Amino acid sequence: MQQFSSLFSLKRALARFFLDEFIHIRNYNHNSLKLTTMLQELSTKTSIAKIGEEIGLDLGAQMVKSYQEANPTDVKWYMIGREIIEKILAQPGCVGLKFYNAYNEMGRKTLVYVGVDAQGNSIIEYSLVNVQGTFETRRGIVADRVRDTGTNGGVKGKDGFDWWESD
Repeated sequence: MQQFSSLFSLKRALARFFLDEFIHIRNYNHNSLKLTTMLQELSTKTSIAKIGEEIGLDLGAQMVKSYQEANPTDVKWYMIGREIIEKILAQPGCVGLKFYNAYNEMGRKTLVYVGVDAQGNSIIEYSLVNVQGTFETRRGIVADRVRDTGTNGGVKGKDGFDWWESD
């Protein structure tokens, strides 16, 4: 054990010890906070891509029926094709879709849908390197043109009724 020649050197040694411990704890807390933040970001990135789950026919039918009974004049359903969904999801950094309720140019209720990044932000533009090897910024895809019950163009379920009404 170190011997101290004066009270002053003892105080200085204790101050240095506590300062070193404080810095160590502060760095530990700072690094711990960094790690926690990184894990939260990773968790958010993972969770956005995994939002949504299969709910099954019975629960789906119950949910749709409840909504339609409470809102009998509202649009019953929307149909969106696979091609536009795949185009949106193919944008760099896209991990999911966001749907906005909207009114189209004719004043009819519709959906506007866009891709979202890992932080949940709508992709309104993105950057890429094109085939010529140059950096380019493109606008994100903002989509509409759903089919709904009012303009279904002859698209019907297998028996002419909506799937939950056939039970």
